[in-house]
Amino acid sequence: MGRLAFLFPGQASQSVGMDKFLWDYPDAVDFLERIDDMTGVHKLSEIISNGPAETLTRTDNVQPAITMVSIATMNVLVAAGVKPEGTAGHSLGEYAALVTAGVLLPEIAAKLTRIRGELMQECADRHPGGMLALIGIGLASAEEAVKEASSIGPVGVANVNAEGQVVISGARAPLEKAGELCKKKGARRVIPLQVSGAWHSPLMKDAASGLESALDDAGFYEPEMPVVSNVTADLIRSGDEAKKLLKEQVTSPVLWAASIEKLRRSGFDTFVEVGPGKVLQGLMKRLDGVRVYGTHDKEALEDTLSALV
Repeated sequence: MGRLAFLFPGQASQSVGMDKFLWDYPDAVDFLERIDDMTGVHKLSEIISNGPAETLTRTDNVQPAITMVSIATMNVLVAAGVKPEGTAGHSLGEYAALVTAGVLLPEIAAKLTRIRGELMQECADRHPGGMLALIGIGLASAEEAVKEASSIGPVGVANVNAEGQVVISGARAPLEKAGELCKKKGARRVIPLQVSGAWHSPLMKDAASGLESALDDAGFYEPEMPVVSNVTADLIRSGDEAKKLLKEQVTSPVLWAASIEKLRRSGFDTFVEVGPGKVLQGLMKRLDGVRVYGTHDKEALEDTLSALV
């Protein structure tokens, strides 16, 4: 086995009750019991466990919720002896990755993701928009489409998740036009995503500006292991650089495919998706020469522990 990396999921990986199996693990319990105090979100732990789903999926709730469950899961793995040599996180997941790398303290990540969620929801309320997943189209063609559609409003590439899987984001009219152009350019499917805003688009500019002061006030430390940035698909060299990139991340595309390739070129061939859902595992399926594990339920977590401890 080569090097082991932890990967952390982003928004839309959540589900009501995603924490329940973790209460069987003492190394998660202490952390889960402090969720409300750390995040400052009233009864967030109850919302995570019992919903309702529409309350959990609110951006101001779901961002700290996913972050906290992911960190609790990471604690279980590390305490059992599964220790990563590198890490990355998809969009929101980058905060949990920075905790794993020692750049952020968990309680700071809790507060920052709550503020990030609040600011992004405020932007979404002021500037309605959406996101489209494009299947079977290359990045260059998607970029051509959004460039043409941007003549009628803000729209851009939001995620480059895998070969042939790109997500675009923006205001409703230019987003619709970009989707139509992508179909003409050969996209097999154009799928509207169930999100409440145009994440990683120019419409999030005010959220990025608002987050800057919270980031400036937070303590950032030097990375203790390789951690790859969404914005650059390269290693984060310092705490100051991590802070700068987290601000840029709000409006920049998530270069996920390139981030995974950076880890692979650095000798990583074993990956654990740490936290709720299986989205990142799905994106890894077509890659040769890698082993991918999950932690989304008790069975998956136990299988991962059996394989890697």
